[in-house]
This record gives sequence, structure tokens and C-alpha cells, in this order.
Amino acid sequence: MQYRYYICDVFTKKPFCGNQLAVFPEAEGLCAKQMQKIAKEFNFSETSFVFPSKKGYTKKVRIFTPTREVPFAGHPNIGTAFVLANDGSFGTLDHPKQVTFEEEAGVVSVSVTSYEDCGIFCELSAPQSLSVGNSISTDIVASVLSLNEADILTQTHRPQIASVGLPFLFVEVLSLEVLQRAEVDISKLRLLSNNCATSYIHVYCRNINNYELRARMFAPLDGVTEDPATGSANSALVGLLALNDLADDSETDWYISQGTEIGRPSTLYGRTRKEKGKVTGIWMGGYSTLNAEGIFYV
Repeated sequence: MQYRYYICDVFTKKPFCGNQLAVFPEAEGLCAKQMQKIAKEFNFSETSFVFPSKKGYTKKVRIFTPTREVPFAGHPNIGTAFVLANDGSFGTLDHPKQVTFEEEAGVVSVSVTSYEDCGIFCELSAPQSLSVGNSISTDIVASVLSLNEADILTQTHRPQIASVGLPFLFVEVLSLEVLQRAEVDISKLRLLSNNCATSYIHVYCRNINNYELRARMFAPLDGVTEDPATGSANSALVGLLALNDLADDSETDWYISQGTEIGRPSTLYGRTRKEKGKVTGIWMGGYSTLNAEGIFYV
């Protein structure tokens, strides 16, 4: 069997930046075992496979890392919507389109807008409401990240697990220098993950070069040493920050930088809405570029 695929870079307007994604727009006939092998063959942080939805949504999307299937991820939704829009699956883009992807974590709504001067912009709405899990001791987290305990800030939140469909451990650090110095000790991360809901660590600092947030995401136990741009993590992060904001009601835009430390700079555009002390909306968007297409033989 032959399957068409596209390779795009997500959360960037420039080729060879952002987060790589392979998209199989017509994956009917592939089983989970085959999809896992294909994802391992590409060895990107994720590969997405598109199927018809039997529940009336625009498409069904399954997402695989090199080692496992995940219920939700940000850049695969943005990149998949971009690829399908680019190949005409959503019809003409003379006005914004709203599409829905059926996924394990729930239904992901994505808006697709074509700008003549910038290209196609896709923005997802988080499939689940923000959920906040356990906090982790700063000394343990510092050890995992090869940092000093004093490098970790706790004024807004302690190292904290949160999710909008996929859980991450969020860690705010003191400065850009600390962020760049962070390095995961895999043996200590493995010990932490045995007693923690996630092995994904999202580390960030604030207000760097006109960005509200500068971030790095580590997932080495899942075959991803460092992710260039993580929509699911940043969605949960801005939700967590909105929740901890003193204002009961707010609408906030978040301009986020990620991937610079590994030579794949990415830009993510987040939005949050908070009403009566509750986070009621989280959105994450960005641009993408198409780099390659081909045929995969199975």
C-alpha cells in the first residue's frame, strides 16, 4: 500500500524552524502498530494520521510520538489543519473556517484563516478544561533539571502539574541564563516519573525580547530530548498563569518563544479568558510552512 504524506514546520513562517511534523492526510488502512512504526521511522516529536470521522466531525486524528500514541498534542493539530487547508480539503479559504478533529482527549476545534501577506494561521481551542494536579518539591525538580533550588521561582506557583488534554510539569525559573542552563538528568527524571503523572517537563521564564514567555520542553523518556514548540504544554501553561492571576476577570494575549536553544526558533500565539475566577477559554495558534511531500510504502 502507498500512503501520501507531507512534512511541515509548525509555529514558524520560516522553513527549517519551528516543530517538524509528518502528516498522513488519508491514513485509512493503517493499524496502530503500523502507525507507531512510521512515527518511529520519521522520528519527529509527533506524526499525525488523518481518518474520516464516524461521529460527524471534520476529521479523526491520531497522534504518535516515536514511542507511543498520545491523546492530544498542540503542534500536530496546528500542522494537520494547515496541511489539510493547503491541499484544499476545507475548500476555498476566502473566509475563516472552523474545523473539528476527533481525538482521544476529546474534540479539538481549530480555526483556519488565510492571510494574503502571511499565509495560513491556525488556532486550536483546548479540548479539555484546565486541570491542575500535584505540585512537586523544588529540590527534586531542581535536581532533575541540573539546577540549584534557588534557580526555581515559586511566587506564582510551585513546580506544578497541569493539563488541557496532556499533562506536563511546569517550572518557572529565575532568568534566561537559568533556562538555557537547564539539562535533564534522565535517571532522576525516570525516578520522578514513577511517582508523578507525567515525565514531560516544561520550563519557562518571563519577558524575554518582547515575548511574554520563553520556554523549553523536555520529554526524553518519550524519545524527544527537547521539543521545539509545544502547543499542548503552552496551552496548559497560559491557563495555569491565568488561573493564578489576581484578577477575577481577564482576557490576555500571550506571545511565546520556544526552540531557540536547539536551533529551531518557534513563535506561538496564546489567548486566555478568565471569568469570575475561572479559566473559561484557552487558545493557541501559529503559522506553518510546507517543506516536503512524498509516498510511504507499507
